[in-house]
Amino acid sequence: MKDSTRAKLAEVSTATLTTVLFKRGFRNVFLSLAPLSVEAPRMVGPAYTLRTIPAREDLDTLDVFKDPTHPQRKGVEECPPGAVFVIDSRADARAASAGGILITRLKMRGVAGAVTDGGFRDSPEIAQMGWPAYHATPSAPTNLIHHHCVDLNVPVACAGVGVHPGDIMVGDGEGVVCIPAHIADEVAEEAFEQTVFEDFVQERVAAGHTIRGLYPMTDPANRPLFEAWRKERGR
Repeated sequence: MKDSTRAKLAEVSTATLTTVLFKRGFRNVFLSLAPLSVEAPRMVGPAYTLRTIPAREDLDTLDVFKDPTHPQRKGVEECPPGAVFVIDSRADARAASAGGILITRLKMRGVAGAVTDGGFRDSPEIAQMGWPAYHATPSAPTNLIHHHCVDLNVPVACAGVGVHPGDIMVGDGEGVVCIPAHIADEVAEEAFEQTVFEDFVQERVAAGHTIRGLYPMTDPANRPLFEAWRKERGR
């Protein structure tokens, strides 16, 4: 991902991104998951995935964590800096997808965020980190009770959305959007332009102006007002 694309995506909302993607025919791109910290910065990064299947009692014991190649532990150590660790927990939050220690390790390694359609344990502590982490609901039990980790960096389903390695994940206070990697640059550009325009509209409407002819901009008299506003703010 280009630095300019990352910078633009860091300034746009998931709401705007879903609209831009809808215009391109993409309807199922929003992961309706909650950020643990509303103070965390917006999340932007390519997906690095972990896939799980249901646990089995003879395979999923605490001893498996002694193996450094265990997919969950291996993924935490190998997820690239700047990427987003996406965990397919099959929308099952009966056991945690990860906890505070692993999330801290991801943060300290420079990973951009973590996403699961299950739940994180140690969620109060994770919330205090001010780091982008998204889940369905808190979950205290260890992952081994219900999750068997099987694959890294393969296509997964997360919160009902197909996520492929390298897809660009963007998160804000409303949830997470998955942008197909091959259109990320053009989506970022259009979403940034749309954000600038909507900021202008928001100011005009807050000042008492009607949305007629403004949103969408069908009255040409609004165009020079917008261009002057944009120049004044350096956007």
